[in-house]
Amino acid sequence: MNRNRFIYLTDLLLVPVFVLSFYTGVELHIAGEGAAHDVWHNWAVFHTIVSLLFMVLGIVHVKSHWGWYKGLKTAGWKGKRKVVLLLSVLFLLAVVSGLLLILFVDGANSAMGLWHYRMGIFVSVFGVLHVLKRKRILYKGVRMHVSPK
Repeated sequence: MNRNRFIYLTDLLLVPVFVLSFYTGVELHIAGEGAAHDVWHNWAVFHTIVSLLFMVLGIVHVKSHWGWYKGLKTAGWKGKRKVVLLLSVLFLLAVVSGLLLILFVDGANSAMGLWHYRMGIFVSVFGVLHVLKRKRILYKGVRMHVSPK
């Protein structure tokens, strides 16, 4: 598989995994408000698995586009670069807070969990904007890499 196809397929996989991570995070938050610990636990396991996959794909995505990040030194942080950089920082904060939750926090309704939930909302908003801005590229890639003629 060539590099461009690998990058594209990684980017394409990020979309449904992102949606699942967001959905399971919201369901986990809702379940934390309820009394049934087993329901919360099931959503926590599902959210953890999906979000770890999202983290790995996100790291691969950032690594694939590392030249863009290196270019910030010379090009500056103008326009959409600010938004992508903010998304990157929010993603990093969500990943770190999620890992802290996995490693050190036990149970529902923790302060760290609520902070992680809020970070997830911000990542989701900026992530949707990031994807929508690139929808033509994603669509073009489907024709080139997924269903080539």
